[in-house]
Amino acid sequence: MKVIVLGAGIIGVSTAYFLARAGHRVTVIDRQPAPALETSFANGGQISASHAEPWSNPATPWKLLSWLGRKDAPLWFRLHWDPEMWGFFFRFLAACRGSTSRANAEKALRLALHSRSVLASVRQATGIAFDAEDRGILHVYRSQRALDRAAMIAERFHAFGLETEALNADACVGIEPALGASRDTLAGGIYSPADLSGDAHVFTQALAVKAAEAGAEFRLDTKILGLAHMGDRVTGVMTHRGMVTADRYVCALGSHSAPLLAAIGIKIPVYPAKGYSATVPLAAPDRAPVVSITDDDAKIVVSRLGDRLRIAGTAEFNGYDETINETRARAVLTAGERLFPGCMDGASAEFWAGLRPLTPDGVPVIGPTRLRNLILNTGHGTLGWTMGVGSGQVVADLIDGRKPEVDLAGFGADRF
Repeated sequence: MKVIVLGAGIIGVSTAYFLARAGHRVTVIDRQPAPALETSFANGGQISASHAEPWSNPATPWKLLSWLGRKDAPLWFRLHWDPEMWGFFFRFLAACRGSTSRANAEKALRLALHSRSVLASVRQATGIAFDAEDRGILHVYRSQRALDRAAMIAERFHAFGLETEALNADACVGIEPALGASRDTLAGGIYSPADLSGDAHVFTQALAVKAAEAGAEFRLDTKILGLAHMGDRVTGVMTHRGMVTADRYVCALGSHSAPLLAAIGIKIPVYPAKGYSATVPLAAPDRAPVVSITDDDAKIVVSRLGDRLRIAGTAEFNGYDETINETRARAVLTAGERLFPGCMDGASAEFWAGLRPLTPDGVPVIGPTRLRNLILNTGHGTLGWTMGVGSGQVVADLIDGRKPEVDLAGFGADRF
């Protein structure tokens, strides 16, 4: 079967890899000159099933009120007339209800755990190196109240197979000695030993090579102008280089999925949430962390990528604007330097901003559409690296007519 995959980030490349290995004739189309140059380029580096609780949870609305007016706030809305943003926001608030948020967290966790397992198999099969640190992820908290809430969520996730351990501040330093400089500010942490970290950009580009070796064709530097359709089927992809056709189509364009699909009458509330990262050379490697850290108070993650640290965080709702706001970018770096003082060369930091494809409920959109030969694989938000490989395998299973290992109830576009 001939399959076109739209998008060459971690989601699209993973989908292409599994389809090509299954013997399909796969073509990947992307506007960039190489894979993984947009949201997969410089993210936080975490493969974090322990981060499955969605942003839409009961605690978020209160935090939003405390962040109003702060240009360096972890979550920031630029107030302007944007019907898609306001529609997303009201659905987001509705999803913050306790029972709704818990159900969505469980869906996300199922896929995250599956993807972590699939990634382990791909690493064993391919030998891809991507500065991986298989040392777990440690979430640290500065208030006992936040720690208690996290411990409650972790306990609930145990029933679904997520291994975690609640730690006091001294035990956190025992897991990651570089936290010693910040020990007095910590109440404790939650440690997920089976989570890991690594460079998503390096991995995705290497996996694209493996997909190409299995027969996938990459048509890069190719702008997607729209989808042609007739009746209940897509009939082709219109690009600036001409029409491309296939038997099946997979939309894995992240934040850019929604406008493409809206043009053919398929509406999904995937909205871009701009995140920032700083990639910083190490000045004192022995004082830098090796275990990947999530700082709940500052809303940042810190991952060791060889001789660099990747510090990432914040969310900015400002449409499809990808420009770097200096204030917000430096806030991410400053938070990392505060947590791990003296270990990095902040003056040499490289800043980046990317658009995370967020859904209001924090669950990606995976599955068929009313157009019988079009499948969606998008809306993974901050967990694209966490869920990407498994999502690719799941969609390949759907196209092959196999039942996916993950129950996809509640993942479809029809839930909106």
